[in-house]
Amino acid sequence: MRKILLDPEALQSFASGVELGSFARAAERLHRSTSAVSAQLKKLEEQAGVPILQKNGRGLEPTPAGEVLLSYARRLLELNDEAVQAVRGAELAGSVRLGLAEDFGEGMLPQALGLFARACPEVHVEVRVGRSLELQQALRSGQLDLALLWSDGMPWPHQDRLGQAQLHWIGRKESQPSIAGRPLPLVLFDAPCLVRRLAFDALDQAGLPWRVAVSGSSLAGLWSAVRAGLGISARTALGLPSDLRALSPAECGLPSLPRLELALLRTQTPLPDAAEQLRRILLDSLAERMPEETAIA
Repeated sequence: MRKILLDPEALQSFASGVELGSFARAAERLHRSTSAVSAQLKKLEEQAGVPILQKNGRGLEPTPAGEVLLSYARRLLELNDEAVQAVRGAELAGSVRLGLAEDFGEGMLPQALGLFARACPEVHVEVRVGRSLELQQALRSGQLDLALLWSDGMPWPHQDRLGQAQLHWIGRKESQPSIAGRPLPLVLFDAPCLVRRLAFDALDQAGLPWRVAVSGSSLAGLWSAVRAGLGISARTALGLPSDLRALSPAECGLPSLPRLELALLRTQTPLPDAAEQLRRILLDSLAERMPEETAIA
């Protein structure tokens, strides 16, 4: 019996289409035509020898066999990426200084950093978690090589613009804020802070009174204050704790907030080899794992 070798690009189209809920969106993300993705799925189904997709309303979803294949596809693609990065990074040494906005400091990128550690075992990574404006200042002063942060729109000579994420009012799951007859209590980072300024501007333009009930320098501390009912905050949904939720403007009577631009900034082009390797891994990881509400460019 001839050995069947599954096509990695077909597996990538299959996995991306299921994750995004649309194979048309997968084709767009992977820079392929929809007809090419359809041909890959057909080939994959022929190789599997059983149906892997079935209609669900206007869309497609995996069959039971497709769910099994999806699990293997994700593992094979991850192993492929790890192999490529390991070969490229085998001879690298030195150190890389990475800055991360607090939204990404926990839970968002451990897989990417773990992949880098396995691919470049001789490279030391120094991670600094902080607020976006602080990380920009650290880049300017040469204290960081890379920084993943929320951009304020100011021009930066060396950057990867990754897309935009919606800013939300954040509150407790079990209640909604009441703004009738009193200033809205806010839980925000200390100044200077881009999100703080945007929240103030939105409320002022809507003619709504507000007060800063809690301010601080720790995102975990702000979440604790929201949980305690001391006020509401404003953040994107990235890294949002499960016991908090994004409030819709119509539900809570508050103005809509703008979108924030996400960017990976670097000190120079080209970067040193080790820093460039980490940059590539971060970009690949973000393209695959960012929520749908974030439009990756």
